[in-house]
Amino acid sequence: MHPAPSIIAFSTFSGLGLGLLFWLGIDQTPPTGWIAFAFFAIAYVLAVGGLVSSTFHLGRPERALKAFSQWQTSWLSREAWAAVVALVTMGVYAFMLVFFDIHLWFLGQIGAFFCLLTVYTTSMIYGQLKTVPRWNTGLTSALFLSLSIAGGALLSGRVVIALVLLLVAGAVQGIWWKTGDARFKQSGTDLKTATGLGSIGEVRAFESPHTGTNYLLNEMVYTVGRRHAQKLRMIAFLLMLVIPVLLLLLPYPHIFGILALISHIAGVLVSRWLFFAEAEHVVGLYYGMR
Repeated sequence: MHPAPSIIAFSTFSGLGLGLLFWLGIDQTPPTGWIAFAFFAIAYVLAVGGLVSSTFHLGRPERALKAFSQWQTSWLSREAWAAVVALVTMGVYAFMLVFFDIHLWFLGQIGAFFCLLTVYTTSMIYGQLKTVPRWNTGLTSALFLSLSIAGGALLSGRVVIALVLLLVAGAVQGIWWKTGDARFKQSGTDLKTATGLGSIGEVRAFESPHTGTNYLLNEMVYTVGRRHAQKLRMIAFLLMLVIPVLLLLLPYPHIFGILALISHIAGVLVSRWLFFAEAEHVVGLYYGMR
């Protein structure tokens, strides 16, 4: 699929912000006062900013509110509701911590749960698509959640926990890449099954369905060279995992933590670009893209 910048920013920064809110919510000794204000401000800028950026990919952004009406069938609608509950709950929790030094731990736990639920619903927008075999796996949700929690731990200054979770997220990412490369073939989808003409004989495209471009080609069909993709995977893995881990292992990890965070975010952005660029939508079969 075409890797739109707005969707890359949305899935990266909203996950990071919600991950930070998760750790703030479950913290038994959370910061208070202006320190708490700084942490929550960063989390909300990332989470809300990421969620808002996703609306720029909509054909009619002014109709975004209508997404709330389809919660029974749409993961996008469920994401919208989960995000509102998470942000409102954590907003009340933060308000009491910052201005009254009151720790409503049960509210933090509830908010933390909905933060992770929001990340999960985001992942399911893609994970439930059978038309994109690479995404249609439980590993997609595991990838989104592991990166969100690891990034949140790194941003909140939990060095030891961040080290462990970065390794876990890196392992999930590696497995997702490895298994994803074979999922289209394993799905058994080809031009014969796509057209339903396989029982007649060999099926091939005589010519492209049309001579010009259209929405399907712009949004659903995107090609990236295998050699190019492998290089980008290596760059993403180094920035997202290897460099942050090495920086956190150095003396004074809290000083190098900022560099580790910047490197991690850059790596996730590259990884997320590949997430969309390598998505092989079955509609590409009609255009000879497989």
